[in-house]
Amino acid sequence: MESCCTVKPATHRSPAHCPECGGTGRLVDRITVKAMLRPAALMRLSALEHRFCPAPDCPVVYFGHDEVFDRDEIVVPVFQKESTGERTVCYCFAISEREIRTELIRTGRSSASERIGALVKADRCACEVRNPQGTCCLGNVAAAVEALQSQGPAEKAAETPRNA
Repeated sequence: MESCCTVKPATHRSPAHCPECGGTGRLVDRITVKAMLRPAALMRLSALEHRFCPAPDCPVVYFGHDEVFDRDEIVVPVFQKESTGERTVCYCFAISEREIRTELIRTGRSSASERIGALVKADRCACEVRNPQGTCCLGNVAAAVEALQSQGPAEKAAETPRNA
């Protein structure tokens, strides 16, 4: 069985660079794009291959030959395109930056990576259809934990609602 975290080689040679920002895009499976597009965008899907643009300031999420799909055409907020603080970090198991921050404040560490890793190992993830980048979220989780750990205690507490 193939892992959802495996990056596949290009077969139809989609453009490698985002037409909006010029950044390098990462190849994503067609099933990911189909799962993420709103109905109107899905109706105009035609390119056989797409890339994901991770640039935070770029509105483009997916691009292929003569085709782009922007943030407003995607059914979920895209981690890389959203402001830090409340973003969903793991789409399969609904783990957010808020949850990680709360755990860091309460315990001094985050167990998110271990919990997600165990669920991935048990073959319970669906990254290819739930995560807009089409791959495992563990890299995003590690980056979010590191960023939150680098904040001072006062910054973490100020960002965490009292009823969390």
